[in-house]
Amino acid sequence: MELAGEQRDEGWRLMRHAILALNAGSSSIKFGLYDLEPSAELQLVSRGKLDLGDAPRLSAKAADGTVQCDRPLAGDARNAGIDTLLDWIESELGGRKLIAAGHRIVHGGREFVEPVRLTPAVIEGLDRLTPLAPLHQPRSLAPIRTLAALRPDLPQVGCFDTAFHQTIDPIVSRFALPRKYDAEGIRRYGFHGLSYEYIAGRLKEISPALAAKRTIVAHLGNGASLCAMRDGRSVDTTMGFSALDGLVMGTRCGAIDPGVLLYFVLERGIAGDALQHMLYEESGLLGISGISGDMRALEASDDPHAREAVDLFAFRAAREAAALANTLGGLECLVFTAGIGEHSAPVRMAICERLRWLGVAIDEPSNAAHAEIIGRPDSKVEIRVVATDEESIIARHTRMQRNA
Repeated sequence: MELAGEQRDEGWRLMRHAILALNAGSSSIKFGLYDLEPSAELQLVSRGKLDLGDAPRLSAKAADGTVQCDRPLAGDARNAGIDTLLDWIESELGGRKLIAAGHRIVHGGREFVEPVRLTPAVIEGLDRLTPLAPLHQPRSLAPIRTLAALRPDLPQVGCFDTAFHQTIDPIVSRFALPRKYDAEGIRRYGFHGLSYEYIAGRLKEISPALAAKRTIVAHLGNGASLCAMRDGRSVDTTMGFSALDGLVMGTRCGAIDPGVLLYFVLERGIAGDALQHMLYEESGLLGISGISGDMRALEASDDPHAREAVDLFAFRAAREAAALANTLGGLECLVFTAGIGEHSAPVRMAICERLRWLGVAIDEPSNAAHAEIIGRPDSKVEIRVVATDEESIIARHTRMQRNA
């Protein structure tokens, strides 16, 4: 009887089936490669990224951290990178055969609220959502088109960052604009949904009782947001119509008085494209510090502007967390995740100190050690650090859609 994750090729050697999960960003594409085991479970084979910056390269490590690949890329980084990745998987990584690829897509709009097979018609529909995420959506769709050209018979699946927040109540998602605009899709969507879906699953694995608690998850990275969840479902989040909203981010401004934007347009004559570039690329930690949008660089700097940027980041995160606690009707669990959330003890400390009035009591030694649980025994709120894994969620959805 043929095993579910295996087949014999013409040379009678064992060939393993694998699923590729791609997570495209502005300057890199992260990926995870998963074997489909005979039990139909997924086993991580490799995790890495395609760096698309000034020195493009492909790097990958096995699940145990062993370096598998580290090589430069030639030619057009995005196209050459995908091509090189496919060749490496199929030629050098133990004779694996890709049976599907899954993608993180930032915006699904109102129509795409669950993972979907990516047909030409679906891709066209997703392209029409570009005005809702003008910088992120094209980056999400580019690897899909490249793969379709390189491997036209390879099934591809789209997984949406907005989908997890479909459970948010209309009173939370609605803007106070004329009703016709809500009907046209001008509403709060929320993002980072694949990360929040993973964290919700991990909390349930740790303890069903923990997953049922009134929880705020802080996804703090170059892009940052908070999500209020209960019973593993999103009930509120800080990002809204676009990925600009909410917290201060690496180069994004976060929530801003719309009057400021009107002033820039009407009084300063700043054109739409220039304003978009400023809000997405020149603001946030970079704009405040004038040094960097990277939290690690700011924490290492003695420049007072760097300190101000870090302080504002923590202040805004704590203020938004208090607002989400209001939506939840209390706070029982606080989870930090993503690059800053998982690795910056000073930022976690600063946020928790501002939330002491909510019963948040952080344990300094545990926090400094990046322990899994960083709350003091007397903390009324359980405080955890949980590493996120968006690629594993993409791979799971891809397997299910391929078998559907």
